[in-house]
Amino acid sequence: MTTTEIPDGAFLLDVREPDEWSAGHAPGAHHVPMMDVPARLSEVPSEGDIVVVCRSGGRSGQVVAYLLGNGWDNVSNLDGGMQDWAASGRELVSEDGQPARVL
Repeated sequence: MTTTEIPDGAFLLDVREPDEWSAGHAPGAHHVPMMDVPARLSEVPSEGDIVVVCRSGGRSGQVVAYLLGNGWDNVSNLDGGMQDWAASGRELVSEDGQPARVL
C-alpha cells in the first residue's frame, strides 16, 4: 500500500541510514534504519496510521512488506520518499549543522 499524504497523527517511520537521516528528515519523524527494524519492532506502534519513508520508496516498500508479514495492518509506503517530500516543498530538518537536504 502506498500513500502520497500523511494522515494527521500518523507515525512517520524513516528507515534511511544514519547519514541520510542526519542530512535531512521530516520534523517529528522516527528513525529506525531498515536493517534495524527486526530488532526494534517494539518501537513501531501497533495502533494508528504508520507511514514508512526512505529516499525514493524502495527500502520503505520492503519495510512495509515486512511489517505486513509480521502482523501490522496499519502501514503504508510514502510514494516518492524523501525526494518527493523535499521537491514538494515540505519542511526538512537536519542534525548535522548544515542546511537540510536529502542525500
